[in-house]
Amino acid sequence: MRYLNEEEFTIASRFLFLSMAMVVIQQDIQHIQNGGFKIKEPYMELLKKMETEALNERRSLRKTMQTMQLKVVTLEKNDSFSSYLFLCRGREEKRNYFNPAIRKKVQLIIRELMRKTLQSDPQFAFVET
Repeated sequence: MRYLNEEEFTIASRFLFLSMAMVVIQQDIQHIQNGGFKIKEPYMELLKKMETEALNERRSLRKTMQTMQLKVVTLEKNDSFSSYLFLCRGREEKRNYFNPAIRKKVQLIIRELMRKTLQSDPQFAFVET
């Protein structure tokens, strides 16, 4: 049974998966910095801008969540599933996610951030020769 309305659930789940995407982006930044890349700058610039975009969106979501008295809590994780508790004004809803499904959601957010960054920043505009 659903105890959160659609808007509450959408905001909280976006916050949850965006936070996971930010962790992946930060790990990728570390891999590139410490890896054997010959030319690191373009990748680092793109990832840093994606991180900034994600940070701004998450900040906005956090403000909205505070206004709505909305929280997300990690309950448990195992090899196959992760459980989260969504809390809103005294109502609770537990959700179990299949870990490969989480991976797909995070991947979609990373693609979305990459697309936004590439389209909005003239530095990343494609030049045809």
